[in-house]
Amino acid sequence: MKPMTQEWTEKAEGDYKVATAQWHTNDPVYDAICFHAQQCVERYLKAWLVERDVDFPKTHDLEALAKLCLPSLPELALLMDGLRFLTSFAVEIRYPSTFAQRQDAEGCWQAALQARRLIREKLDART
Repeated sequence: MKPMTQEWTEKAEGDYKVATAQWHTNDPVYDAICFHAQQCVERYLKAWLVERDVDFPKTHDLEALAKLCLPSLPELALLMDGLRFLTSFAVEIRYPSTFAQRQDAEGCWQAALQARRLIREKLDART
């Protein structure tokens, strides 16, 4: 694995740990779960692209990033609905007047788990 790929995966795992920790509190912050789930997947997609020397724009749009990954990771096509859902929690959730509910957090968490599992499996196969 390339050093920059490793850095992206470490950042992604940090977001995964934050989201996981929130699920295990008595009073989870659903905004944080949604945001960090989105960030985790964004960083894993970018890790995948870096590993394959594919340039990508500065974006939080997971569908756009996934489309760049599809030629080398066609399994992502099955996760596209979840990636679109996660993208909706990339920016607006950080500002007042927008709040995530438990069902939002559950959807984000499940989408993130699926994408994380797939990309980690494929990246580890190359190391």
